[in-house]
Amino acid sequence: MKEIKGNLKAKGVKLVLVVSRFNEFITKPLLEGAVDAYERLGGDPDDLTVVWVPGALEIPLVAKKYAEKNDVDAVVALGCVIRGATYHFEIVATQSASGLMKASLDTGKPIVNGILTTDTIEQATERAGTKAGNKGADAVMAAVELLRVALRL
Repeated sequence: MKEIKGNLKAKGVKLVLVVSRFNEFITKPLLEGAVDAYERLGGDPDDLTVVWVPGALEIPLVAKKYAEKNDVDAVVALGCVIRGATYHFEIVATQSASGLMKASLDTGKPIVNGILTTDTIEQATERAGTKAGNKGADAVMAAVELLRVALRL
């Protein structure tokens, strides 16, 4: 039996974090968790780029543009969409996720979806570094592991 596993070593990984300014009170802690995880995994701050965009729907285009660059290994999308009283939540959540998946498949590079989609502000806060951990950190770990698996193919 052959088994392939990725590791969590970010040394030499050129990573781009694309972060939504919308709901910045949530995305900023996600970003802090992502940067902390990258550095704890051995990533060099000089190999990390942070790009701010207006909202979650703008993330896929920018993520794809960076993933197309030769000096980028992986991209992590960080954002937060909180359900409101209109159908807008479903559109933003679905289209941002779909756009990120398409960008990853089109470029052949890991683009990890770290966009929170929650029903309440409390749920978002919990996932941005309180009770439920920090999903920004989780997304960076997933990107590094996925990249390490992809490099072994």
